[in-house]
Amino acid sequence: MNGLFILFQYLVPQHLLSRAAGWLADSELPLIKRPFIRWFIQRYNVDMSEAADPEPEHYASFNAFFTRALRPGARPLDLTLNGLISPADGAVSQAGRIESGRIVQAKGQWFSALELVGGDAELAAQFADGEFATIYLSPRDYHRVHMPFTGTLTQMIYVPGDLFSVNQTTAENVPRLFARNERLVCIFDTAHGPAAVILVGAMIVAGIETVWAGQIAPPPRRAATTHYDRQVSVVLEKGAEMGRFKLGSTVVLLLGKDAVQWTAALNAGQNLRMGELIGQAR
Repeated sequence: MNGLFILFQYLVPQHLLSRAAGWLADSELPLIKRPFIRWFIQRYNVDMSEAADPEPEHYASFNAFFTRALRPGARPLDLTLNGLISPADGAVSQAGRIESGRIVQAKGQWFSALELVGGDAELAAQFADGEFATIYLSPRDYHRVHMPFTGTLTQMIYVPGDLFSVNQTTAENVPRLFARNERLVCIFDTAHGPAAVILVGAMIVAGIETVWAGQIAPPPRRAATTHYDRQVSVVLEKGAEMGRFKLGSTVVLLLGKDAVQWTAALNAGQNLRMGELIGQAR
């Protein structure tokens, strides 16, 4: 069955299917949005008591529901001095050291930090022998992404690519999955050195947004890099929202050499909630 699922990933028109899903998810027609939202809540056992607005009928579209805000206090932030917090609800896919420029994807699967950040060798060198953590957001999770540290945005790099599904099966069977899918690489200057928060797209993902630039994808675009300086300063505090996924996917964190010590419990398969302590700056 896994073989057929992987073959399907290669054969289907990934972008066309994902954009069609996006159109449906943005629809405000009651006949489309209401049954879709009800089905989704039941199918994935979504806890609406955590939502700022717990009433499904109040959401203008499925995407409005999917990217819903949480009620105050639903995700308390760990206040450990120099601690890094989880940027999202999700599960740890992998975490550890960037070795010889390579990042573990799954057992027997690797991808390069150079390719992940869009081929910029000077940028990739900043994370040589550094640390990474990959966090997968499941359909039932809260889908806003928050800052794991306080940082000043220096670059935003849009990298076009494929839209393979992102899950354990594809991580184990699709080579360079996270470095071949469409993604948004956000580089921050922090008290712990340069850091990257990378939002990776996937099949059926209807959009990637940031709080400073709005929706970045779709539509598919050519690779593009935006530099930020003091005249266009974007400073985000730890715990502040920095972006969101319309229909899911993955966040990859990169930090430089000796910048952070991950918590001992940050292992593959661990479930996280946004705001939990995941590491300590060295």
